[in-house]
Amino acid sequence: MNDYVQVSTATPAREHAVDLAKGAVKGRLAAGSQIIGPVGSVFWHLGEFGEGEEWRLLLTTTTDRYPELERYLMENHPWDSPEVIAVPITHGAPRCLRWIEDSVGDS
Repeated sequence: MNDYVQVSTATPAREHAVDLAKGAVKGRLAAGSQIIGPVGSVFWHLGEFGEGEEWRLLLTTTTDRYPELERYLMENHPWDSPEVIAVPITHGAPRCLRWIEDSVGDS
């Protein structure tokens, strides 16, 4: 059995999130993606306090495919140092987990 993760990042504009999602899914780095936004954000960046509006991108993949997905996101993201975080999926419907694995496998 494979392990699964949900990966999140945010972009400054919806178009960026859509482009990243399409590339990741078409490239079989992620089984699917949801784009949520705009969302409010409050943060520290480069030692300064900030707030703004972002578009949240959630992607599902396997732990085996995560390194390639992370590399893709870092190389194609509009920000130089984006937050890219993966959290484990500890439980899921068997058919959903199978879908993730089948979608990102070597088809």
